[in-house]
Amino acid sequence: MQLEAFIQQFDYDGSVVLLEGKRNVPDSDAYKLRALSRLLAEKTQFMIFRSGNAAGADEYFSQGIAAVNANRLQVITPYEGHRQKHNLAGYTLSLDQNNLLSESELVYAAKQNTSTAGLVEDFVAGKKNKNTIKAAYILRDTAKVLGYGEWGPASAGIFFDDLSNPESGGTGHTIALCRHYKIPVFNQNIWFEWVNS
Repeated sequence: MQLEAFIQQFDYDGSVVLLEGKRNVPDSDAYKLRALSRLLAEKTQFMIFRSGNAAGADEYFSQGIAAVNANRLQVITPYEGHRQKHNLAGYTLSLDQNNLLSESELVYAAKQNTSTAGLVEDFVAGKKNKNTIKAAYILRDTAKVLGYGEWGPASAGIFFDDLSNPESGGTGHTIALCRHYKIPVFNQNIWFEWVNS
């Protein structure tokens, strides 16, 4: 898909595009993440961008959006104050601002990550410790896709993945959720061309 086609398909009122990926981004690629997000913010009118405020890809993508208009950037964090000094978003929602027990679809979807399913149950039940905090990150990744509180679901996901070990970790969980819910996914094999053309 070309950039113009992506914009035509996803630049509509209510559209939410995920911009995220791995924490380890080679220095030679970091500028491409900033360039893509800035390009999208400049060339679109309605698109809202969503991130998880992690170091690496999330942060680089966020820098590009914030350079144009931080009010078009939403961040969902695993807890209040998460990486606050690095948060460039106009709008932030943390998991502890809502009652997770009322988000049954979100909890169900997060538990599909079998490596943290038990921890998700414990975290939602109110058990907070160094182990269950891992569940907060999976819940955060799930909320970015499905929406949370008054924030609606994602329309598309743009990812910077580790192509030598693709779709692993939290990024892999987020991509798998997008595919399950029929949300189109674009990794750097596609979007690098958008910034190189």
